[in-house]
Amino acid sequence: MSRLYDPQHRAFQDEFGTRAMADRVEELACKTEFDDMAKGFIESMDMFFLSTVDARGRPTVSYKGGDPGFVRVVDSTTLVFPSYDGNGMFYSMGNIAQNAEVGLLFISFEKPHRIRVQGRATVSRDDPMMAFYTEADFIVRVELSELWQNCPRYIHRYQRVDRSRYVPRAECETPLAEWKRIDLVQDVLPPADAARAQAAGTIPIEEWMEKVVTGHPEA
Repeated sequence: MSRLYDPQHRAFQDEFGTRAMADRVEELACKTEFDDMAKGFIESMDMFFLSTVDARGRPTVSYKGGDPGFVRVVDSTTLVFPSYDGNGMFYSMGNIAQNAEVGLLFISFEKPHRIRVQGRATVSRDDPMMAFYTEADFIVRVELSELWQNCPRYIHRYQRVDRSRYVPRAECETPLAEWKRIDLVQDVLPPADAARAQAAGTIPIEEWMEKVVTGHPEA
């Protein structure tokens, strides 16, 4: 019995004559434990894409970034990552609290390679791994269901220019998110952010958008 395919997958496979090939891909690539290669690749990444689903069945995909090693494989079936300060929506975290099923895509654009992870996630503010992550709001634990490697075809090659200055690091103060200086949001910011924004000086939304569209490092 397949771990990956449902009747509609099979219908497309049969239409295109790929059922046997799909079964072979699952046989060779689908794993239920993190091996040393997967662990090394995942822990070398400084970003990944997280897919979650809300209580109404609506999916979303979020970019998650940090320094290399911010995702850790803590045993053969578990990985953890931090949830850092965002825009206050807690969209991914709220989705996980309602629907534990998640998908993670780890992808290298410099040496094209990717690993897909499916699992069930939990969100906690009391996880012992909180001590390892500066300024984390939560720790997310993902219990592995399946992982598999995709071929690198269609992955465009890109090189990293710089790492985000906003990633929390123990050795320096994390800059205030530039959008929190926008004058139109001052009345809804948490007190600590509001104080920092006033100290830095507020800006009109047009100034922030100009930084976004021009790729300014403070955006």
